[in-house]
Amino acid sequence: MAKFRLDEVDHQILDMLIDNTRTPFTDIAKKLLISAGTVHVRVKKMEEAGIIRGSSLTLDYVKLGYSFIAYVGIFLEKTHQTKFVIERLNEIPNITVAHVTTGKFNIFCKVRAKDTKHAKDIIFRVDDIDGVARTETMISLEESINDKKRLMHSIFNEM
Repeated sequence: MAKFRLDEVDHQILDMLIDNTRTPFTDIAKKLLISAGTVHVRVKKMEEAGIIRGSSLTLDYVKLGYSFIAYVGIFLEKTHQTKFVIERLNEIPNITVAHVTTGKFNIFCKVRAKDTKHAKDIIFRVDDIDGVARTETMISLEESINDKKRLMHSIFNEM
């Protein structure tokens, strides 16, 4: 499969869509001095190439009452239980991210909860999954960096 080439206009379109996925193509077109049809065609090509995969909303979890974040490292009894454990973790909606990892943990998860008691209940549910030997939890005191744009610009500069 050939590498998809992005030009400066594509970079600018992505830059605006990362800021707000709901930005109308007409607004992007006006800012870039191109037609809305051109924006539409370019976004469609990036979607077909797999560079853009859907769009998402950014929620303010604090305002929704879920300000507590914990990271849970999971040790498995046996590595072959990974798929089964991931399937069980997927049934717990408060686990928003899970990675199969190398190193200290077999699986590493991000948990969103209302407070410490709620987080404890979620972590106990994880501990109860067949195949989980034990967990190790780290509490997030503050999310200091959450910036998709810096990496995107770094990738663009390498192209």
